[in-house]
Amino acid sequence: MLFRSVGYIFKNHIRFKSAMDKMKDEVMQAENALKGERDRINQLMEQLKALNVGTPEYKKLEAEIAKGQGDFNVNAQLQKKDFMDREAKVYLQVYNEIEAAVGRFARERGITAVFRFDGDPVDGSDRNQILRGITKPIVFYDMGIDITPEILKVLNTPAVAEQPGRPGAVQ
Repeated sequence: MLFRSVGYIFKNHIRFKSAMDKMKDEVMQAENALKGERDRINQLMEQLKALNVGTPEYKKLEAEIAKGQGDFNVNAQLQKKDFMDREAKVYLQVYNEIEAAVGRFARERGITAVFRFDGDPVDGSDRNQILRGITKPIVFYDMGIDITPEILKVLNTPAVAEQPGRPGAVQ
């Protein structure tokens, strides 16, 4: 049997899309908070222009700006890393869920092997897609043996999402 692509499942997996939308909202909130801090630092830089170089007030404000910029950069990098780690975990959870669903589906139907393939049409104007199409290992397949729609149906069934302790369940 053939399994079209993990990408197809990710694009159409309801709980995955919901988790990613939630994360996008959190990223936007974090970016807005960082924008506020960046604006505050820019205001301090404008205030600095009005002061005389070398005065105690200038040095104090210059130090505050440098500290603010350093803190801003560290916070931005830590937030970016946190979101990337969380995104990777969501992908891994869904991938594990896909593997488990494909395994159950295959065992229930006596299927001994499932091959991943790319059934997307090749865009003749894109060199990379042409090369990908030329090198794909499966040259012909009968669409009737593609189990991808069945796997997606299983993954998007609410009862599957609610099974306690199911490996790979998206939280």
